[in-house]
Amino acid sequence: MYTEYPAQTYARDMVEVRSRVEGYIEKWLFRPGQEVKAGQALYVLDTRPFQAQVQQAQGSVRQAEADLVFAKNQVSLRQAEANLAASQSNLVKAQQDYERLKPLVEQDAAARQDLDAATAALRSAEAAVRVNQANVEQTRLTTETQVQANEGKLAAQKGALQTASLNLQYGSITAPISGLVGDTLVPVGGLVTPGAQQPLTTIVPLDPIWVRFKVSEAQYLAFKKLPARQSPALHLVLADNSELPQTGKLTNALNQVDPRTGTLEMQAEFPNPTHKLLPGQFGRIRYVSDHRSGALMVPQRAVQQNQSIQSVYVVGADNKVQARPVTTGPRVGENWIIDKGLEPGDRVIVEGLLTVRPGSPVNPVPWKNAASAAPVSGKTE
Repeated sequence: MYTEYPAQTYARDMVEVRSRVEGYIEKWLFRPGQEVKAGQALYVLDTRPFQAQVQQAQGSVRQAEADLVFAKNQVSLRQAEANLAASQSNLVKAQQDYERLKPLVEQDAAARQDLDAATAALRSAEAAVRVNQANVEQTRLTTETQVQANEGKLAAQKGALQTASLNLQYGSITAPISGLVGDTLVPVGGLVTPGAQQPLTTIVPLDPIWVRFKVSEAQYLAFKKLPARQSPALHLVLADNSELPQTGKLTNALNQVDPRTGTLEMQAEFPNPTHKLLPGQFGRIRYVSDHRSGALMVPQRAVQQNQSIQSVYVVGADNKVQARPVTTGPRVGENWIIDKGLEPGDRVIVEGLLTVRPGSPVNPVPWKNAASAAPVSGKTE
């Protein structure tokens, strides 16, 4: 016994192709409806502005590298260090002169004036050393600042070069995924921008293909009661009543019931290796919902409906018509399962129902189904 639901295919991972840079389309390299591979070139922009930006960025990088080399090899720090070394030497000499004259003056072996001059020279040498030390520290700080500034400038110029190189690469717009490409929405010569509302084209993946269908709350709960390993294999019947060879599986359901219809959308995944199915096609989801052994079935046309009472005409052993109330079960194709009211071997009238009456004699002949042109016994099976 099968259960069917109206269904429609859709592409879950459809991608809009857009440009990352602003430019004019020079050519496009695909045909609408063509299958493309991820990374395949679709559009080529006019890349001359991007090439010029790359060349400009390369020149700025070389200039920044030269400035950094110059900052690292400045002579001002070496000059300041040399001046400090010279002042330190003068200080050592002045200290020696002072220490040599002081005991001589104390022994009146040298003039006090010479000691005063040595003392002044010592103080002057000490001051010169302090000045040159400060100059060295200031020059070193200035040099380090210039080096760091030029290193930052070089890093910024390298970043600008990388950006310009990326823009040059983005001048060739490629397919982000594999799938079926749509029509181009911007012609050759058209201007594209990164923030444009209209995409250049769209790509839909076809394998797998997704199918959505809606079920009632009770049917959804019945699905949820099934263990994952017992989830029924889904079949997809297409618009021409052909069936997709591959079976699908129930993947997920939406998170709320539609209050207007009392239904919940279910989503299934089907392999589509031949890309036969396209998004937007209609069909029917079909799966085996139950198995019955020894079921009695009669053609639906044999069942009479009178308000809530269902009945069939049967032919008794004396070839007289009898009305038999029945309880019907689910429908299977053009047949109806009879749960109660018939026994194996009963002969059910299928045609001529308008001319027979209970108790009237008939001359029964086997019924033939006009749809299949195959003989079918009037007896239930």
